[in-house]
Amino acid sequence: MLKSEKKSLFRFLALYTMMVIFMIMLLSLFYYQSQEKLMLSDQRAMLTKYAYIHTKRLKVLHHYFDERTEYPRDPRFKSAIYDLEYMKIFSLLEEQNVRFDEEIYIINNHIHLVKTLDEFYLGAKYLVVEVKDSGAWRGDIWKNIIGYGFLALMFFMLFGLYFAKMFLKPMRDSIVLLDKFIKDTTHELNTPLSAILANIEMMDTEVMGEKNKTKLARINIAAKTVSVLYRDLTYLTLDHEKGNQDEAIALKELIYDRTEYFSVLAQSKHLECNLDLEEASITMDRRKFTRVIDNLISNAIKYNKRNGTVGITLREGMLVIWDTGIGMKEENIPFVFDRYIRFNESEGGFGVGLSIVKQILDEYHISIQVQSKEEEGTRMVLRW
Repeated sequence: MLKSEKKSLFRFLALYTMMVIFMIMLLSLFYYQSQEKLMLSDQRAMLTKYAYIHTKRLKVLHHYFDERTEYPRDPRFKSAIYDLEYMKIFSLLEEQNVRFDEEIYIINNHIHLVKTLDEFYLGAKYLVVEVKDSGAWRGDIWKNIIGYGFLALMFFMLFGLYFAKMFLKPMRDSIVLLDKFIKDTTHELNTPLSAILANIEMMDTEVMGEKNKTKLARINIAAKTVSVLYRDLTYLTLDHEKGNQDEAIALKELIYDRTEYFSVLAQSKHLECNLDLEEASITMDRRKFTRVIDNLISNAIKYNKRNGTVGITLREGMLVIWDTGIGMKEENIPFVFDRYIRFNESEGGFGVGLSIVKQILDEYHISIQVQSKEEEGTRMVLRW
């Protein structure tokens, strides 16, 4: 999966996951509140019964207050009485915070029922009955929320993944179609390209006029440009499936050879070649490392400015290829190795070269760092 494709999938799944979690949390809140109301509804009948019993006791105490002065108590519940202005007359409540705007409610693990008395027994207008909440119902609710919430999350995530794959399927189909087109095109390019390059090499430039030499040079430039593209396509569709033939490669000689190959392209843009090469070696498949070098040098030439500079610095364990070209935006750098990604439509190509470079370097655990700034140039730093 390409980095851009992964990023699109990640963004979709991240947004989708946040929406699913928010929905589950909202439903969990509604479920909790409904279960709390259901619990209070079940408790209402019992507390109403207690309030009726206690009201009778208050009535008796009210009529025989001269003989009985002890406030009635009950081991099953606590109670309190308040006057018309919500002032406390007497209270046995463990939770003293009373809400007179609700008939029944739960507060700090205590359930209160507020009953309005028809007659002012002992000067009381309101009777509050309190029982302790065991919290068992709350544990059952949380078990259901966590259990069913997790199952719902897994279901919606699987659905989201399936939906995301459907969303990305057109992109994937386009890539597969392009891969097939490239593979078919590669087979057709081989014969005419080989014939062009062979005939250019056999031509005797000494007997040509200057105009014909110039025309031949242009043909040579075009043929070598197509040749680099052809080799990339060949590697992409066929060669990468072959086994590696690793060997110790003398890099200094190889880089001299490849810069000589691209000298015609560099001269066409009047580029200066700055070489700072020391003896260095690496053990890997020569064919693959040549693909890496060719792509990096080709890009340094292709995206350079006229009369610019292409530089190559070689040290043991490090290779730097830089240019003074058009550079790229900082936000584009993470996607520079994605296949079919092109940030400059003025230059040709399929956008496969740097993808091949990254694929080969990853295979041999060679790191590559891209340093680029618009209108100043690009540096590719390889370390092994």
